[in-house]
Amino acid sequence: MSMTNGGPPAAGGAPAANEAPPSLNVLAQYIKDLSFENPNAPRSLQQQPGQQQPKINIQINVNAKPLGETQADFEVELKIEGRAELPSSFLFGFDLLYAGVFRIQNVPEDSVHALVMIECPRLLFPFARAIIADAVRNGGFPPLMIDPVDFVSLYRQRMEQQQPAPPPPPAT
Repeated sequence: MSMTNGGPPAAGGAPAANEAPPSLNVLAQYIKDLSFENPNAPRSLQQQPGQQQPKINIQINVNAKPLGETQADFEVELKIEGRAELPSSFLFGFDLLYAGVFRIQNVPEDSVHALVMIECPRLLFPFARAIIADAVRNGGFPPLMIDPVDFVSLYRQRMEQQQPAPPPPPAT
């Protein structure tokens, strides 16, 4: 009885030599665009006694496009934008476009889109999060540690938005 990578026996009792396992490889990671705005410094850096915590608004978007003719390589962009405000003033804002090139091989075609839009940004996110934390800290504020992102929910929301609306029921 033969086993394949600890899984069930291969068909016919022998491993399939010509079937390569699915793979996802990171070929490159890079900052495409980074900006940090602190227009009211140094006034914005002075903490007033009893001052409330700033309201922080963060938007995250994922985009991907195939590279080359093989359809195995993809550039995935993770765009994170944020603003911190007090009721009376704007504290800081940032905009990061962080990207990676990924190679996906031996994955069923109907699974590639989800893999690109969920797993690839999940791999990029910790690096983007650290870049933002450093930029905010270098801007004179405590580092901003963005909460983990549920890329599965983000993907589902995006797919629902792209679905055509059902036709209205016929009038009776």
